Amino acid sequence: MASDSQSGFRAITRTVVVLGVIFIGLQFIRPELTNPPVTAEIQAPEEVKAVLRHSCYSCHSNETKLPWFDKVVPAYWLVSSDVKEARRHLNFSEIGKLSAGVQKGTLFEAVNMIQLGAMPLPRYLTVHPGAKVTPEELAVLRNYLTEAAAPDPAKAAEAAAKAVTDASAADTEYSKWVQASGPATNVQPEFNGLAFMPDYRNWKAISSTDRFDNQTMREILGNDVAIKAIAENHINPWPDGTAFAKVTWAQSQPDDKDVVKAGKFVQVELMAKDAKKYASTEGWGFGRWRGTDLKPYGRDAAFQNECTGCHAPVAKNDFVYTMPFHGQIAGGQ
Repeated sequence: MASDSQSGFRAITRTVVVLGVIFIGLQFIRPELTNPPVTAEIQAPEEVKAVLRHSCYSCHSNETKLPWFDKVVPAYWLVSSDVKEARRHLNFSEIGKLSAGVQKGTLFEAVNMIQLGAMPLPRYLTVHPGAKVTPEELAVLRNYLTEAAAPDPAKAAEAAAKAVTDASAADTEYSKWVQASGPATNVQPEFNGLAFMPDYRNWKAISSTDRFDNQTMREILGNDVAIKAIAENHINPWPDGTAFAKVTWAQSQPDDKDVVKAGKFVQVELMAKDAKKYASTEGWGFGRWRGTDLKPYGRDAAFQNECTGCHAPVAKNDFVYTMPFHGQIAGGQ
C-alpha cells in the first residue's frame, strides 16, 4: 500500500512538473504589443480626458498599461488581441488628426456604448472593476458633448436672423421630400453592394430619435415586411426582407413657441436583413447616403465595420436599436 501511495505521489509530482514547464514555456509565446508614439491625442478638456484615461485608454490608446495579471499567458493573448482590435476601432492617441466635428461624433458613439453597458467590455470589467465609468464620469462626458453642440453666443443674433430663411427653405425641401414619387436617378449603390431604396419615402414611421451632440433629428421608417413582423411580434430575429430607413435632418432653430422642426436634409441610412447574403455583417446590409445628391458614404466597403461596431451593443435584439412599443405590437400599428 505504501508503495502504491508513493507511486501515485510521484505520478502527481511528474504531472505538476510537466504542466509547470509547459506553463513557463508558454510565457515566451507573446504576440507583440507596443505603444507607438502619441501623435494626435483627442482634443478635449482635461476633465474629459481624465475620464477617458481612467476607463478607456488601456485599450483605446497608445498608452496601454497592463497590470501584472494581464501579462501572464494565456490572459496576455486575449488582452493583446482585444487592445489591437480596440485601437483599430477607436484610438484616442490618434483621433486628434480628425476634424473637431468628427472627434465629437466619435466620442458620442463611445458615450452611447457606455450608456448601453457595452463599454468597457463586461468581461474586461470582471477583472478590472476599477475601469467602470461612474454616473458622475458619464455626466462629465455628456455635458462636454452638450456644451460643444451649443451655439456660440457671439453668433446667436446671426443665427436667429438666419433661422427665418432656413425655416422657409426647410419647409420647401420637406414638401419636395414627402411629395416625391418615382425612382431616384443616378444614386449609386453603397460600396458593399447594397442598392439604394428610393421607396423608403413611402414606408411607415415606427420611431424617432435625436442626437444632442450635433443637433440632428431622425425618423425611423420600416418597409412592409418590418411592419408585418411588428404586428406578428416576429422581431427577434427580424425576418429576411426586413428593411429600415433612418432619415436625418438638422434641427431648425426653435420658433417663438419653442417648437423644433426638421431643417436641412442630412442623410438617409438603410438597413436590410438577409441572414445569408450579409452573414459577415451580422445578417444585415448597411448603407448610408449623404446630402441631397445622395452620395454613398465612406471610401470602400470597410465603412460597414462602423455600422456593425455601433450595433454590437444590441446584439440580443438582432442588432436593431429601434424596438416597437407594446401598443405597436398588439395593435399592429
